[in-house]
Amino acid sequence: MFSLLAPISKTFPHVLAVPFTTRAVTDSLGVFLSARAVQGFLVGGCVRDALLGSINKDIDLAVEGDALALGRELANSFHGRFVALDQIRGMARVILPGLNKLIDLAPIKGSIEADLARRDFTIDAMALPLGETTTRYWRKSIIDPLGGRGDLTHKTIRMVSNDVFTQDPVRLLRAVRLSCSLDFDIEESTADHIVQNAHLVSRVSPERVRDEFLAILSLNRAKDSLHCLDDLGLLRHIIPELEITRGVQQPKEHYWDVFEHTIQTVGEVDRITSSSSRDALSKILFGDQGLENYFTKVVSDGHNRRTMLKLGALFHDIAKPQTKAIDETGRTRFLGHPVLGASLTKDRLRSLRFSTRAVKSVCTMVEQHLRPSQMTQGVGMPTPRAIHRFFRDLGDEATSVLFLSLADYLAARGPHSDKADWQCRVDQVCHVLNERTKTSSQGKRVRLITGDDLIETFGLVPGPVFRTLLEGVEEAESAQEIITRDEALTWVQIRLKDGG
Repeated sequence: MFSLLAPISKTFPHVLAVPFTTRAVTDSLGVFLSARAVQGFLVGGCVRDALLGSINKDIDLAVEGDALALGRELANSFHGRFVALDQIRGMARVILPGLNKLIDLAPIKGSIEADLARRDFTIDAMALPLGETTTRYWRKSIIDPLGGRGDLTHKTIRMVSNDVFTQDPVRLLRAVRLSCSLDFDIEESTADHIVQNAHLVSRVSPERVRDEFLAILSLNRAKDSLHCLDDLGLLRHIIPELEITRGVQQPKEHYWDVFEHTIQTVGEVDRITSSSSRDALSKILFGDQGLENYFTKVVSDGHNRRTMLKLGALFHDIAKPQTKAIDETGRTRFLGHPVLGASLTKDRLRSLRFSTRAVKSVCTMVEQHLRPSQMTQGVGMPTPRAIHRFFRDLGDEATSVLFLSLADYLAARGPHSDKADWQCRVDQVCHVLNERTKTSSQGKRVRLITGDDLIETFGLVPGPVFRTLLEGVEEAESAQEIITRDEALTWVQIRLKDGG
């Protein structure tokens, strides 16, 4: 049995502060493999990130022999969970819940150099013998047959061979993710090969496309990532519905066409939901821990609300081309685009195997993204009744929709955004959030009347009218039109007299 938590410095006091995932973990892995006379190498992202001075929480191991059998033994020894990732290729995963770490094991086919040559990009085609992680001169022990360290220095994403994308087309998306997360350039020949092979994305399993796309969308500066996907011809194969929004012109209040407006809206979501933002137009979140917690909470498919909101922004105007019309005054209209957009969104997200929760969440944002502006018609503050209905109807997505409306406004006006108008919209959103917070702080209200009251006092038979009447009482109470039980009963009596 090996301890993963014992400080490695007690065993190797001379060790430099090597930024590997957890040095005690790599040390214990080395002992585990050495006891079985198995040679193992750290490969891929953990070596790359160590050279960059950052920490990668996952560990990729290339091992001699049967990686599946070793994975099972490793899971038992470390009290982890074993997963057979690929029975055919002999790949295994060990999950260490206590340390929130993944260890992926793959068999070495031939030499380690030949194994590295089958990888995707040079910066991930380096290896380090596992036992070398505890030495002062570990960098000198790195095996780098394809020039990965040079490409790291020059901040370059370069394919290891001309057939990397045909071997596994998901690498097309991974190139973009690496480029955007590391702020590296994609080398020209590699970019050309991505463009030539972009259509192969359609051959990748929907689940893998979904995971890579969400990982890209979750990055800061997602707007730049989407532009990169578009420039390389990949975006149209992930969300084909976006392609017909290109060139669709909007009313004069809009700075961009529908396609670019959509991308810009995603960028504005990044901006206004960042608690670290110092932008004069985007300080809404600054200092508000409640909203920070809301947007950073993981809610679906392993991603947080902030990423889901960016997904909602990407789809919010997806149906504008189909609904575009010119009215009798000559004004461009997109009547019904939120409802049709929600339907198109549902179909696309289901085809990408998004979870039911994610589909429902994003479709709600798309269908309701105009609701905040409709609460006030652009004048004054929303009424308590309107706020009550808004949160009642939208539930957990209400706050996301408020911020989507703000991002939508900024992306519509672009560089012509008016600070006074923007401040007015911010004040309206803050008012809605404050009213909601005030109501929530009062705790769950005891209903003034219940269904039993409707039966006993008015002789009603349970049915759909019960919900209508009880929700009406709640709205009236929220608007402070009624306060007591007697007033609630009188309110119901008047509604029944008026025909409901």
